Amino acid sequence: MAEGAVVEGLKLEQRYGKERVRVGRVWRDVDGTHHFVEWNVSIRLLSDCIPAYVTGDNSNIVATDTMKNTVYVKAKECSERIPVEVFAIKLANHFSTFYDPVTTAIVNIAEKQWERVSVDGQSHKHGFKFGSEEHTTEVVVKKCGALQVTSGIGKLKLLKTTQSGFEGFIRDKYTMLPDTRERLLGTEVTASWRYAFDSLENIPVQPLYFFNSYTGVKKVLVDTFFGTPKMGVYSPSVQYTLYKMAKAVLGRFHDLSSVDLKMPNIHFLPVNLSSKDNPVIVKFEDDVYLPTDEPHGAIEASLSRIRSKM
Repeated sequence: MAEGAVVEGLKLEQRYGKERVRVGRVWRDVDGTHHFVEWNVSIRLLSDCIPAYVTGDNSNIVATDTMKNTVYVKAKECSERIPVEVFAIKLANHFSTFYDPVTTAIVNIAEKQWERVSVDGQSHKHGFKFGSEEHTTEVVVKKCGALQVTSGIGKLKLLKTTQSGFEGFIRDKYTMLPDTRERLLGTEVTASWRYAFDSLENIPVQPLYFFNSYTGVKKVLVDTFFGTPKMGVYSPSVQYTLYKMAKAVLGRFHDLSSVDLKMPNIHFLPVNLSSKDNPVIVKFEDDVYLPTDEPHGAIEASLSRIRSKM
C-alpha cells in the first residue's frame, strides 16, 4: 500500500489502478515474418491523492480510463519487438514521471504464450498456436528512479512417470499415506525471479537480455526437474526438487538476486477396481491412473543470495 497518512485520527493507506487491460501487438519484419504477443496488463499507482478519499477532490487522480488508453498508445509507440519486461518498465516510468502526484507505479503483465507453428517442417511466417504457460513480470518504478524488476513463469505443468518417491515423513494415527520410492511426480510450477539492478540507469542494454533470461531460466528449471534424458534424476520429495531447481537458477544466472518457486502436487492415483462380491476385479499395478483436476498442496520456497557485509 501507499505510505500511510493520518486523517481525522485514522491511518489511511491507499493505492488505485486498472486491472486486466488486454492488448495484442503485431510486429512485421521486412521479409514478411510476423511476431505476435498478447499481454494482460494491470496498473497500480501510489499517489498523493488523500483529498479524493476525504473530501471528494479528484484533482490529483489519474482516471483508470486514462491508464487503459495509455497502454494502447505505448504499445503502438513500440515500433520494434520488445520483451514484456521492457514494456512494463516503459509504462511504469511513464506513470511515475508524467504525473506529479504519482510517487510510485507498479505494473504487472502476464504474456500469453502464442507459439509459432510449423507446416511441413518449416516455420510459418504468420501462424501461431496457443501454448499453456504464461510469461509474467512485475515492475516497480519510483519517481526518484528506483527500480525493481521481477520476471516469472506460471501454469508450467511438468510430469515424470518414475524417479520419484516420498518416504520417512512423520507418521501418526492420522496418516494413511504409505511410503513409496516409485510414483508419478506431477506439478504446476509458478516461478519468479528478481533482477539485481535497482535503478533505471542500471538496466542492461543488450536488446535480447530479458528474452534470453526468460528462456534460460525456464530451461534450467525444466532440465533440473527431469534430469538427464536417459536416466533422469531421483526426487525424494517435491521440496528437495524445488530447492535444487531454485539453486540451479541462482548458480547459472548471477544477475538474479532471488528466486521464488511454488510447486503444488498434481496427483495421479493408481486405479484398482473392486466390488463387494469380488474384492479385486482388476489391479492395474501402477500403469493406469486417475488424474486430479487441480493441483493440491502448498509447497513453496524462496531462495536469495546472502550479500556479505562490508
